Amino acid sequence: MNAPPIVDQLHSLPVAAGDPDHKPPSLRLLALLQRSELHDLALDRLRQGLCVFDGQQRLQLFNRRYAEMYDIEPSRLSIGMTLRDVVDLRCKAGTGLDMTPEQYAVWRERIGIAERVTDTEVKLSDGRVHAIHHEPIAGGGWVATFEDITERRRAEASVRHMAHHDTLTDLPNRALFAERLESALARSRGEDRLEDHRAALASEERLIAVLFLDLDNFKDTNDTLGHAAGDELLRLAAVRIGRCIRDGDTLARFGGDEFAVLLERLVESDQAHTTAQRMIGEMAAPFMLDGQEVTVGTSVGIALCDPSSEDSDPALLLRQADMALYRAKAEKRGTPCFFRAGMQTVLHRRKGLERDLRRALSEGGLDVYFQPMWLLAPRRLLGAEALARWQHPEHGVVAPAEFIPLAESAGLIGELGAWVMRAACARAVHWNGLCVAVNLSPEQVRRPGLVELVAEVLAETGLAPSLLELEITESLLFQDTATTLPTLGRLRGLGVGIVLDNFGSGYSSLSYLRRFPFSKLKLDRSFTADMADDAGTAIVQAVTALGRRLAMRVMVEGIETEEQLGLLLAMGCVEGQGYLLGRPGPAEDFEPIAKAAGA
Repeated sequence: MNAPPIVDQLHSLPVAAGDPDHKPPSLRLLALLQRSELHDLALDRLRQGLCVFDGQQRLQLFNRRYAEMYDIEPSRLSIGMTLRDVVDLRCKAGTGLDMTPEQYAVWRERIGIAERVTDTEVKLSDGRVHAIHHEPIAGGGWVATFEDITERRRAEASVRHMAHHDTLTDLPNRALFAERLESALARSRGEDRLEDHRAALASEERLIAVLFLDLDNFKDTNDTLGHAAGDELLRLAAVRIGRCIRDGDTLARFGGDEFAVLLERLVESDQAHTTAQRMIGEMAAPFMLDGQEVTVGTSVGIALCDPSSEDSDPALLLRQADMALYRAKAEKRGTPCFFRAGMQTVLHRRKGLERDLRRALSEGGLDVYFQPMWLLAPRRLLGAEALARWQHPEHGVVAPAEFIPLAESAGLIGELGAWVMRAACARAVHWNGLCVAVNLSPEQVRRPGLVELVAEVLAETGLAPSLLELEITESLLFQDTATTLPTLGRLRGLGVGIVLDNFGSGYSSLSYLRRFPFSKLKLDRSFTADMADDAGTAIVQAVTALGRRLAMRVMVEGIETEEQLGLLLAMGCVEGQGYLLGRPGPAEDFEPIAKAAGA
């Protein structure tokens, strides 16, 4: 710390007659202060507090600013009073040092025996911070100046806080999380830093876990309700996640909707899994944003570190947790996933495919296949379902079960869906009145602009709205009816058909059928496969009868054998689709069938 200005300026003051130039500044100050014409100016107008004590620790000089800084009435200070008396006055005023009497004695002794200039920073009991410049004088006394640097330190602390904390949630940021992770790893190895006063870790409490999580469908909330609502969602999510961890654990926000948690002192991995499950449970409950109920959910990736392991590098742990999160989102959202060996290879492939999928979308590297849809009796072609296909230049055919989830996790499903719709409608307009069915992802339905996109595609291609069927899954209705049903209603208003795909596969609820008049139900293929037993047959019959009562067409998926087809015809099923009736193929294979049907 640099000496305060009052002491620095002593070197430029005129030297009294007879004083050698090398006289210490403190003695020159005393000599100057004895000159009455400078007394008021030097003492009462200084911005810093000043006091002088002799070798017997008795007060010889002080200024008004010193008394003001310690909330002491100047009249209560007098020349000749002891240092202890002065300290007692400060303690009674609530401006003593923020330390015990024993600590003060050690500090005072260290300062008092110093034979050189010392600069000290101390905290008062009222929270203020003072910088004290101490300069010894002949005979064992000293001159001290005092500066209140509270606001400066607060500003510096604020800057440090902002550098290490997220401005939106006030959580630690990535940099501070990395520091705490490094310290935690050092403690787990028994390499506690001197300044770390935490109790030593028990041998069975040295397991560390890093959890990565982000919010499922956060982008939809931002796009639908706006960034202000998105920010509020992040703040509320931070509170909920924080309720799931212990004192001493660290929750950080890395940016966007990404959060990280550091769990220390674990005995077994199940503790990390339990914490992750608790977070998923907390996040599953709906949030209220601008009077609307929003459900997002979360996925969690977990990386564990044992001090005996060679893989105790902080950066490696962060990468492992990130890979585990990526796997959790790809396989089944809303579940924790531990990092396992081999994930890096899988992640490398997925990252490469994601890059290549972006290129394929922009450069026309994808195809649309069409699978026929039939009226079963009498046999007549109704149209075709449009299905995206990808022939990768290196990996060959990439299954839809791989690249569709990849497009969803990479935020490409909207672009992919729009491309399929345009390509399918452009083909169907030449099919002589046959319809085309296009699948919609939940993200497409939830994001704004879908109705406008469909209207635009119909206008561009000239396809009649009645010839376009849009297929949605039950899971979409289960997650968010508040925004989904109005969107579906607007689509029906365009004149297109709305089909409930994979009916019965997961979240079947008859209330949805009552609340929204679907054009068609597509019975999930699993029921067709189960028709060998009476229960499976009964379900198909029940859904077929339900469709008739609700004036909804029913199409059975997954017809693969003549036996299945015969059973369905006997039950009075009207529409069907499956490999027996026609496999998905390129437009060039389907269009001759469509032409013959229209002849």
